[in-house]
Amino acid sequence: MPMNELTPLLLLPLASIFFVAGFAKGVTGMGLPTVAMGLLGTLMPPAAAAALLLIPSFVTNVWQLLAGPSLRSIVKRLWPMMLGIVVGTVAGSAWLVSVDPIWSSFSLGAALIVYAAYALFSPPLGVSPRKEPWLSPLVGLFTGGITGATGVFVMPAVPYLQSLRLHKDELVQALGLSFTVSTVALMVGLTAHDAFRLGQLGWSSLAILPSLAGMWLGQKVRARISAKTFRLCFLLFLLLLGVKLASRPFL
Repeated sequence: MPMNELTPLLLLPLASIFFVAGFAKGVTGMGLPTVAMGLLGTLMPPAAAAALLLIPSFVTNVWQLLAGPSLRSIVKRLWPMMLGIVVGTVAGSAWLVSVDPIWSSFSLGAALIVYAAYALFSPPLGVSPRKEPWLSPLVGLFTGGITGATGVFVMPAVPYLQSLRLHKDELVQALGLSFTVSTVALMVGLTAHDAFRLGQLGWSSLAILPSLAGMWLGQKVRARISAKTFRLCFLLFLLLLGVKLASRPFL
């Protein structure tokens, strides 16, 4: 379903999806595009879903980026990775808009399965400072390619940033930087391939309020429940959603 074919009847389910995605981000510091793409992928082709999440994703990520204490040092350290993300995303977006939606849904589902399985079962990794200069742009390029092809920003950027042993607040801010750059690069890529137009900003902007409301509630809930328990439920949900999307071509 192209963005210009969205109808008012979809407003409630779309608002609910972005509220849930914002809630996940509020609790975990990430997950809005991942959850939104997964759920939107059950209603529309991934290219349309990616275009719809651009504005709420950008707004929430900028909020997360600017709220931290170390913006200048993080940008100075991670700019090679960000450059790789831009190049990979713009190039990979051609795949997202040109491939049969069933197979792009399969790719999205596979990305969700890989991420959830990694987060559930893999041991923590560590990257030595001397490997960063060549590993950061490589990770950025791979992350950008996956982002461009699926609309999901997390792999392998999230485990890589976790492996840098950043302070908790620095990690949240670094994730915000990575997601913000990915969002802008995806917008450029979709626009270049005629999958996103300025006239579609209205639909995407409507998702800002439920996303921010969910994010606010998630931040409140984060202080009251076990982060470990929520993380487990969140990852199991993504795993099941990934299986559902990845199985589409075979049903």
